[in-house]
Parts: sequence; C-alpha cells; structure tokens
Amino acid sequence: MRQLTFKGPGQLDWEEVAAPPLTGEGDAIVRPVAVATCDLDTWVIAGRVPLPGPFALGHEFVADVVEVATGVGSAHAGQRVMVPFQISCGFCERCRQGLTASCETAGPGAAYGMAPIARQEWGGALSDLVRVPFADAMLVPLPPGVETATFASVSDNIVDGWRSVAPGLDTNPESPVLIVGGAGDVALYAAAIAVALGSVRVDYVDTDQRRLRVAQAVGANPIERAVDGSSLGRYPITVDHSGERTGLHCALRSTEPEGICTSTAIYFGADMPLPMLEMYTRGVTFRTGRVNARTVMPAVVDLILEGRFQPELITAATVPWEDAAEALAHLEAKTVLIR
Repeated sequence: MRQLTFKGPGQLDWEEVAAPPLTGEGDAIVRPVAVATCDLDTWVIAGRVPLPGPFALGHEFVADVVEVATGVGSAHAGQRVMVPFQISCGFCERCRQGLTASCETAGPGAAYGMAPIARQEWGGALSDLVRVPFADAMLVPLPPGVETATFASVSDNIVDGWRSVAPGLDTNPESPVLIVGGAGDVALYAAAIAVALGSVRVDYVDTDQRRLRVAQAVGANPIERAVDGSSLGRYPITVDHSGERTGLHCALRSTEPEGICTSTAIYFGADMPLPMLEMYTRGVTFRTGRVNARTVMPAVVDLILEGRFQPELITAATVPWEDAAEALAHLEAKTVLIR
C-alpha cells in the first residue's frame, strides 16, 4: 500500500509499505477518506519542531471500515467513522476516567502520524490503510447524510479548541473570552465554539490577516495587534495558542481573578517562565496538556449537527488525495485531503 512519509522539512514522499494486518481481537482496518492537517503538521513540515523523519504523516481523519477482527462489536465493514488521533484502550483506569490522552495500555503519547512523540510507529492517516486497535473504544460513527470533510478535524484540532472554552462557559455561561492566536487554527476553532456556546464577546488577537478574517466570519471580534506580554483587560476565560512567551503571558495577565487560562500550544524546548506572583495574587487557574480527544468528540459532533458550529469556515483549502505531497510541502493553514 502507499503511505505519505515525512522525510524532512518540506520533503514528503509517497512510499510503498506493507499493509497493516489485524493483530488483536479488538482491531479494525480502516481506509482514510478525508484527512485534515493539524497545526503541529504545519510546524513539523516547516522544520520548526525537533521531530526528525522519516515517519508516516497524518492523524486527523474520517475513514471507512474495511475489516474487523473477532471480538469487535460496534464497528463493521463498510461503516464510515471518525478516528481519534490518540490510541486509547477504553478499559484502563485512566480511560474509564475519560483521560484517553494518557491511556495506560497504549503508553505515553501514543498517536497516529507522529512516531517520534508516540515512541512507536502507529501509522499515519495519509495511507491507504490504517490499523485501529481497541476499535470499539476508539471509533466514532459518522452521522448519516453529512459532509465528510466537515468532520475530518474532529479527531484533534476541533476538540482541542472545544476543551479550551467549553468547560469554562458551562460553569460561567456567557462569559467573555480572550483568545491569543498565532500558532495556527486551533485558536479559530476555540473562537468559533465560544461563539456557538453563547459567549457575549469573543476577542481574537493575532497579526495574521487570513486568521483575523476567519475569526470575524465565525462571529468573533478580531483584534490586529502584536502582543507584548501585557494584559489586554480582564476575562474569565483566556486561551493562549501563540506558542510564544509573550502570548502566554498576555493570556495569563488578562485572566480575571479566579478565571481559567488554557494553553493549547506546544512550547518545544522552551524555558517558559510564568508570572507566578501575579497568578497567585489573582487566583488564576492555568491548564496545559493534550486534549482527551476520544472523550470530547461526541460533544463536538452534537454541536456541529445542531448547526451552531461550522468547521468548514476555518478550512483554508480542500485538496485531492493525489496532490497531498505537493500541497503539504508548503503547508500554512488548515487543509483537508479528500480521497
């Protein structure tokens, strides 16, 4: 079968590799049909993060089930499904608590499309076939009659945006939200979802013209400015997706007393000091880490089906599958590959 392999910055090649077999009673083999790029993919392909190739690329996807092993009860051949980017068993203590990002069975960082982080090669979504272990626990059926490409990023970036704003708006409905962008499109998903969930004002800060236009299109208030680490006001809910010290400090300093600041960015190799005295004085809660994707996916699907959130407004390009290598070599924004 063919697999798109990341070789190095700007170098992506289709390679012939062995097709993955069913190796356990809970396995399924799926055929990806829509794959979305992740903000991390953009950084990896540009050589901005220390992830050396070669490894299979792609981890946000919708797929058709091709084959299931004995013991699989909920998935069947011919079914169209969403596949979470993380590998999770569904039965260990952490999975039962909803902590699917930290599955004890699969191990730390287990995920598709990022072998150096996952510590083993689970395969990539930009492949003819992908093995899904723990299929009953992992696979989420795609609702009938929907546009497949709309749901491609539910595997990762959309749920990442959701977890940064939804819990806070559930506790404090209609709260104003500040989102500091800069590292990619997760920030836009957060803005769109905050609007969908009823925030009275969603301020989106960035310098990128495309992202500012998209922020306005999804109902947020775009603010064009470079942040310098200082406060932009007081918000009960703040999000940093800048990946920079100044952006993180801006979000933290803009969080009102007893508010919540969530970082959805990754700070590779960075010594990232925090304004601890200011956070202590105001009682700021700071959250960072990977999203528990499988746990969150059903809530995001419901929001899309209700028509309150339109992920396609954030997609920058839709590209035919065969053009993936060329299209992604200079990746800049959310792109969906369609087979």
